[in-house]
Amino acid sequence: MALIVQKYGGTSVGSVERIQAVAQRVYQTVKAGNSIVVVVSAMGKTTDGLVKLANEISPNPNRREMDMLLSTGEQVTIALLSMALQELGQPAISMTGAQVGIVTEAEHSRARILHIETTRLTRHINAGKVVVVAGFQGISSAGEMEITTLGRGGSDTSAVAIAAALGASFCEIYTDVPGILTTDPRLVAEAQLMDAITCDEMLELASLGAKVLHPRAVEIARNYGVPLVVRSSWTDQPGTWVTSAKPQGRSLINLEIARPVDAVEFDTDQAKVALLRVPDKPGIAARLFGEISRQKVDVDLIIQSVHEGNSNDIAFTVTTPILRRAEAVVTAIAPALRSQSHPKLDEAEVMIEHNIAKVSIAGAGMIGRPGVAAKMFATLAEAGVNIQMISTSEVKVSCVVDAAQCDRAVLALRTAFEIEAGEEGTRGQGRIIEQTSPLSPPSPVRGVALDLNQARLAIRQLPDRPGMAAKLFGLLAQHNISVDMIIQSQRCRVIDGVPRRDIAFTVSRIDGENAKKMLTQVAAELGWGEVVLDSAIAKVSIVGAGMVGQPGIAAKMFEALAQQQINIQMIATSEIKISCVVAQEQGVKALQAIHAAFELAGSEKFVVPA
Repeated sequence: MALIVQKYGGTSVGSVERIQAVAQRVYQTVKAGNSIVVVVSAMGKTTDGLVKLANEISPNPNRREMDMLLSTGEQVTIALLSMALQELGQPAISMTGAQVGIVTEAEHSRARILHIETTRLTRHINAGKVVVVAGFQGISSAGEMEITTLGRGGSDTSAVAIAAALGASFCEIYTDVPGILTTDPRLVAEAQLMDAITCDEMLELASLGAKVLHPRAVEIARNYGVPLVVRSSWTDQPGTWVTSAKPQGRSLINLEIARPVDAVEFDTDQAKVALLRVPDKPGIAARLFGEISRQKVDVDLIIQSVHEGNSNDIAFTVTTPILRRAEAVVTAIAPALRSQSHPKLDEAEVMIEHNIAKVSIAGAGMIGRPGVAAKMFATLAEAGVNIQMISTSEVKVSCVVDAAQCDRAVLALRTAFEIEAGEEGTRGQGRIIEQTSPLSPPSPVRGVALDLNQARLAIRQLPDRPGMAAKLFGLLAQHNISVDMIIQSQRCRVIDGVPRRDIAFTVSRIDGENAKKMLTQVAAELGWGEVVLDSAIAKVSIVGAGMVGQPGIAAKMFEALAQQQINIQMIATSEIKISCVVAQEQGVKALQAIHAAFELAGSEKFVVPA
């Protein structure tokens, strides 16, 4: 007999008829010999309606009172579903987050789960009852018994956390699409259903498709080894399994806040190739990496920072044994990249740097925690380690440093993030990336994601010395502003005897103006240059564990954009993700072009129910 946690979203319980259909599905699962805990969201657009009511009362409602208000939506659903099960003859009991014992931080509207008291849950399960739990909510641990909510996607988080706490056989997420698709079916109707995807890939595709899984839920599944399956509420199709490697032993105390970083990795077998002052126009990255691909040169990190005037810089890292081949390719193509429309522009310059190392922190717990990257940069600064390149993803922050400083950097990071000896990556070897289920056909790119809700900030002429990145991202963390892509320019200017570089990063669009205002206020006193904000951007990304060791993947993505005359404004990569920033109005076209280029479309068209 299996213990299963099922979660049903708002559309799945949006009417009495749909609640009765859910009750039938739950009843049949119990009759098959399983024990069931059901986690539900508020019915349909209930939460939106409650927010509207609050805004009619107050333009800036108190967050505590908002939690009191919004938590009522799920209480309606749990009571109705419990009644529907009882009408079928199935014993059931409804429970709020507080009654279950979901204990959270005392952070209204965005609380993280600390632990779950499972005694009462287990007692009802052992008595043969279906326990129907209100998702999205909990109770603070401070003794005040405050009702808290978990923020967007909170019911997903509740369900996976309960599954982890109970040691459930698996967790089923029922939604309005048949599983995880290669992209958003609202933008590409022929998006293809995947039978399996890894947790790491799913975390990187946080903005994929109909947003069927929240990153925090995937983070918990990955950290605790909870098998997840995403299925349609309307069919009996098998859905998509989200797989994870066998977890390290983790305490269920401080469930969502303990240990955001679980590995420190390093690779000293690296060299950096930078191409400075290339024209800032469509097709340049495609030509460069197309030639690199044809010469079978495998690159690791790729970064392109914000443009300066009519030119840009592109840098990438390679392993030392193939450096000469990479240098030959780039030196040969550099003259051909001279701008035809701007003949006065200096010729593209090739810069080679030996004796570098890549040092990374990795872990699913970094998502939405602005202080983690800042802590890494501060740790390196305190150790006297200067950062030459930065590249970020949902589950990893990588810095290129001088190879002579690698051991010192690794030791400092391991101490700062409390990583035991033996848990860090090995010299010259990246972390082993979990593989997809054997059910999945081998495909280097699993999906394409589009984020239209980001803004880009660039700070010109930051002094190039240890501590600058720590100061910058520490300030953002203090203001609770999460950063996504971070890119440091390769071009260095000496002004008044001080070497300086630009640094650019993306944040949520709603944080853009506040971040610019705050950073502008401190820029003068810290000796920084101008702070520039661009809110009209889009980030398009490809993700796939099979991309490792395939140099043609980046070239193919860049070529797809070039064919549509879409200019790439920024590039950042990790082992399993390549992201490009483009103009906002070209975001959807960019996603569609890339999805088509990698032939990810299926034969069936998916229509998301209203």
